[in-house]
Order: sequence, then C-alpha cells, then structure tokens
Amino acid sequence: MNKVVIYTDGACKGNPGPGGWGALLQSEDGSEKELCGGEPGTTNNRMEMLAVIEALSALKRPCHVTLHVDSQYVLKGITEWLPGWKAKGWRTAAKQPVKNVDLWQRLDALVAGGGHSIDWRWVRGHNGDPGNERADGLANRGVDLGRF
Repeated sequence: MNKVVIYTDGACKGNPGPGGWGALLQSEDGSEKELCGGEPGTTNNRMEMLAVIEALSALKRPCHVTLHVDSQYVLKGITEWLPGWKAKGWRTAAKQPVKNVDLWQRLDALVAGGGHSIDWRWVRGHNGDPGNERADGLANRGVDLGRF
C-alpha cells in the first residue's frame, strides 16, 4: 500500500458562522494535493470533521495513512468515543444524542470500509508545524469559499 501523510484543519468565523476545512495530502513520492471547502453556517467541530472526511474520500485506493489533526474532538471521537456511541444507538454516556452524528457516521464508514491503515496523530495547532500551518491556511481559504 502507498504511504500518505495527511494534515487536516477546520476554521469558523463565529461558532456557528461561516466555516472552512482544509487538508494537505502528501504521498511518499513527494507529490502533494491541497483540498479546501466551506459552508455558510456551521461550527468549528463540523469543519474539523469534514476536513478528515474529505481527505480520506480523496484517496483512490487503500493506503497506509498518517493522519494529523489538531482537534481533540475528532481524535478522541474516532479513537475512544465512537464504539460506545454506536453501542448506545448514537447516544452519549449522558443519554443525549451524539452531536454531528451525520458526520460521525460518514467518518466511521470511511474508516471501516476504506481499507486504509490509519495512524491517528494529534498535533498542537498554531504551533509552527509546517503541515498543520498549511492545513490551517487551506481551512481559512475555505471560510471565504463558504461565504455565499
């Protein structure tokens, strides 16, 4: 399988407000792909999730993925909370509906059915990591695309 490094980020001007997502995909042969998009009325958490969804959706075949996120919400959701939510019928421990369930279900399907081997990594946002800074720039570009 090909190796791909992905950096994702989300941005929102107001929460809720116009938002954007960005993803940087880097393959082992040195090629890169930048993705971004936006929505007019959304939240930061939704944009963080959509960045990961769009990045994984862009992969044409199963890959070894090192996926960097600066969102604890996304990281803990996918690596810790998701099995419990599913077992409880998409309810939290407090028996409340899971927020952003539509995106969690899309992400779950991509992770389970994409054939990828994913190494989830957290990176501190706005701390000088070149990949994260580029994803942040793409997410902010996405905010402008979402203002319509």
